Amino acid sequence: MEQIEVTIERDQQNEYAEEGVDVPLDRINPETLRKMVEEFVTREWSALSDADCTFEDKIEQVLQQLKDNRIKVVFDLTSETCNIVPAKNII
Repeated sequence: MEQIEVTIERDQQNEYAEEGVDVPLDRINPETLRKMVEEFVTREWSALSDADCTFEDKIEQVLQQLKDNRIKVVFDLTSETCNIVPAKNII
């Protein structure tokens, strides 16, 4: 019997692509979620910066986007870390 090798390729240009699993918001302690969002906003501040928004405003915006399912929390199996990514780009 002939063996066929199968190769699965990922889009390397997509900086948000992660090999992982969605983490439902109701499974994350609210305090932990808040800390994750604070870290995300701090890390992404230059991309999210807006002269009219405070740090707290950005946190609330991210929390609302999570509630609206526009972004999601993903546990990356490769790095064993959680990250917040756009919902449409989750693998």
